Amino acid sequence: MTRYKLLPPRWPTTAKPLRIVVVADIHACEPWMPVSRIDEIVGVSNSLQPDIILLLGDYVMGVSPRYATGIVPDTVWGNSLSKLTAPLGCHAILGNHDWWHGVDSVRAALVDNGIPVLENTATLIRQQDGPAFWLAGLGDQRAMQFSRGVYKGVDDLPGTMAAIPDDGNPILLLAHEPDIFITVPDRVSLTLCGHTHGGQVRLPFIGPPISNSAYGQRFAYGHVVEGGRHMIVSGGLGVSWLPVRFGVSPEIIVIDIGPKNSRPVDE
Repeated sequence: MTRYKLLPPRWPTTAKPLRIVVVADIHACEPWMPVSRIDEIVGVSNSLQPDIILLLGDYVMGVSPRYATGIVPDTVWGNSLSKLTAPLGCHAILGNHDWWHGVDSVRAALVDNGIPVLENTATLIRQQDGPAFWLAGLGDQRAMQFSRGVYKGVDDLPGTMAAIPDDGNPILLLAHEPDIFITVPDRVSLTLCGHTHGGQVRLPFIGPPISNSAYGQRFAYGHVVEGGRHMIVSGGLGVSWLPVRFGVSPEIIVIDIGPKNSRPVDE
């Protein structure tokens, strides 16, 4: 588990603290991410007492089939995720493997279990005792793969932002891949991404040999601040291509947004 505590730009300084739990890159499959482990992830996520839970895509198997003993059906992992609970709900975006696997089935596994999917859309989240904020989610940037390294996305950042009125409410943006961050406008308070697995393998003194980002280690992992804009990239939970993690532990992320010292990091 990894914890962040921050007050991002354009977030009300007098706001009630908001606790976000982020779950990314589950990559359900046997034996590396069976449903029993997904159930454990759900239990831990709920125990953190989140105000809102955000799912950042890639729910399905990403490891090469030669290294897997079986798949976890979409209906099965979807039913497990349906047990995630938070006062402001559980919200999701889709990742590249979800598109390559069969996007309609993945989308249905979420929506049919009460988890709305944001795809170039935004919804206004109203808190009972805190400020409203916009939650925006992008379509995947690598949705269609034509050959290795050649992709076409279904993301529409300009259209998504244009649909959000300039009403003074802060914006949280969900994007599976972090490379979009270079074009995220200043009006977004915080961008949340997955996809990279933090490199999945991080060598001492070298870092990740493969970052899964066009920008190398710049956007590979963690809290990134550029030009006053903030992004947090999750190291994720599952594995992709090879069933190996080294130097990058699987993580659930807890983000406490609010004034400094407004909420204990550990409760």
